[in-house]
Amino acid sequence: MNRWISFWILSFVVGIVAGVTYSYLFGNDMPFLGAVVGVTTTALLLGFDRQLLLPRLQQRIKRFSAPVYGLASVAVMVVLIVIANVLSGLILMALGQLDHGFWETVIPTPRVLSYSLLVAAIMSFLLRMRDLIGGEMFFNLLIGRYHRPVQEERIFLFIDLVGSTTIAERMGDMGYQEFLGRFFASLAEPVRSCQGSLDDYIGDMAMITWPLARGLRDARCLRCVALVRQEIERDAESWQSRFGQVPDFRAALHCGPVVTAEIGVEKHKITYLGDTVNTTARLEELGKVLKERMLVSTDLLQRLSPPAGARIRDLGSHAVRGREGVLQVAAVD
Repeated sequence: MNRWISFWILSFVVGIVAGVTYSYLFGNDMPFLGAVVGVTTTALLLGFDRQLLLPRLQQRIKRFSAPVYGLASVAVMVVLIVIANVLSGLILMALGQLDHGFWETVIPTPRVLSYSLLVAAIMSFLLRMRDLIGGEMFFNLLIGRYHRPVQEERIFLFIDLVGSTTIAERMGDMGYQEFLGRFFASLAEPVRSCQGSLDDYIGDMAMITWPLARGLRDARCLRCVALVRQEIERDAESWQSRFGQVPDFRAALHCGPVVTAEIGVEKHKITYLGDTVNTTARLEELGKVLKERMLVSTDLLQRLSPPAGARIRDLGSHAVRGREGVLQVAAVD
C-alpha cells in the first residue's frame, strides 16, 4: 500500500510541476489553473494506464501492433486530456477561481492540442517500451541499477503452458502464436496486481520474479498463480469460442540468491545468474513428471504464510538434474 501511495503522490507532484511550467512557458499567468489541469490530466492518464479507468479498452489496444497501439493510445490520451481540461474548468468554477469564460478556458486551442499530442506521443512511446520489456526492468535499465552486477535474493515463478506441442499441431503455427500471445497477455494484470515483474518469455514459458521481501509479503507469489487461473477461468467461454479450448498451465516457485546484471551492447537486457534460476527450471520439469499443476520448494514455503484456502501437500525430497543434493518440494492447490 505504501508503494502504491508513493507512486500516486509522486505522479501528482510531477503533474503539478508540468502544469505550472506550461503556464509560465506560454505566459498565461494562471499557475493555479496549470496545477489543477496537471493533476486532473495525470489522474485520468495514469488511471487509464493502470487499468483503473476503461480497463477492457486498455487490454484490447495492448494486443495491437506497435504502430496501431501508438495511434490508439494517442487518440485515447488526447480525449482524456480534453476531458481533463473540462473537469479542471468545473473545479475552478466551483472554487470561484475562473477569471475568464468557462468555455474560453477549457476548450483547447491549436497550441494546447499540439502540445498535448506531443506529450501524448512521448508517453505512448515510453509506455509501449515499458510493455515490451516489462515495467520494472524498463525502470531499472533507465536508472542503471544493474549496470554493475548486484547479488540479491529473489523469488522466481515459472509458468508453463500445458500441452503446447499438441496445441501447435492442431492449430498450426499462426493459430498457436495467437493462442500463446493471448495466454501471455492474461498474465499481465495478475502479475501487476501482485507487484511482480514479467521478466522473460522462453518458448511457451513465462518467467516472473519478485525481490524476496516483496514477493513474500501477503504471499503475493502464491496469490499471483491463483489470480492467473481466475483470469483464464473468467474468460473461459471466450477461449472456447475462439480457440476451441481453455489453456492450462503448470507453475513452479523457488527462491534464493542470484547475481542480477545488465548485459549486452546494442541490445541491453537484465539477466539473472545462479543456481536458483536453474533449480526453478528443474522444479518446473519435475512438475511434469509428478503431474502436479503447482510445485513450490520447501525453501520458499518456510519463509511465507500461505493464504487462506491453500492446500499444501508435502511431496518429499527429489533429485533434480544439475543440482547437488536433493530438493524438498510440496504441491500447492
